[in-house]
Amino acid sequence: MKVSYNELQGLCRKAFSGIGFEDGDAADAADMVAWMQCHGLHGVEQLNRGLDYLLAEDPEALTRVIYQDGDLAVLDGQGHSVLRSISLATELGFAKARARGLSVVKIRRCHNRQLIMGYLSRLAGRGMNITAFWRNAQVPLTEQVVGFRAGHTTPEVRVYSVRDVPEENEPNDGITLVMANHVELLPSLDADHDLDLLAHHPESELLACRELALKEGIEVDDAIWARLKTLAHRILVESSEASRGGAGAGVTDND
Repeated sequence: MKVSYNELQGLCRKAFSGIGFEDGDAADAADMVAWMQCHGLHGVEQLNRGLDYLLAEDPEALTRVIYQDGDLAVLDGQGHSVLRSISLATELGFAKARARGLSVVKIRRCHNRQLIMGYLSRLAGRGMNITAFWRNAQVPLTEQVVGFRAGHTTPEVRVYSVRDVPEENEPNDGITLVMANHVELLPSLDADHDLDLLAHHPESELLACRELALKEGIEVDDAIWARLKTLAHRILVESSEASRGGAGAGVTDND
């Protein structure tokens, strides 16, 4: 089925509220999913893959700073989706890069890492060059690089196959962000690069997807849409029950 950008954004926001997100976090997370879906990057599918994790997460287990100095920050995402753990981490990296020219932020123990792109788009729109890197635990082992140029809110995305996996290789559930004020960080691709490139989505391709989605609507799987509606309904039910409970308590007090 096809829905408008606003419909998708609104339903996702209600669904995140139903899961237990604070209002601001729910709005941010909804923006991220809608942003990815609009650019042809399967945001709703990525969300669906991580919904079971989101429903089981402890919202009280906040992202924790393990180490930081003027240029570097290492954070523990507490095993949460980036939709819960990444917003403040990206702002921390942005502030360091603004002050020092360059920053590196490493977020450990996080998942749904694809959904970080919408957050980075915001920072790129504020004049920051950004490269995000992470390794996917799959066969073949792959590494993904997402690069934003300052002032450009659409990235270039590349996925590479790791040819020679080292013996000491360990599962990687983290993500590394490099931000710079005045340096474009993503290297150009040419014939001299000895790489197994599995996928390449240039900025122009993603912009074309966005224009088509905004014009003709966004394609969403019916089953996933129904699941989001169920989560959105949860917040309505809980709100109604809370309202009835409050009204009942008031009558009792007056008596």
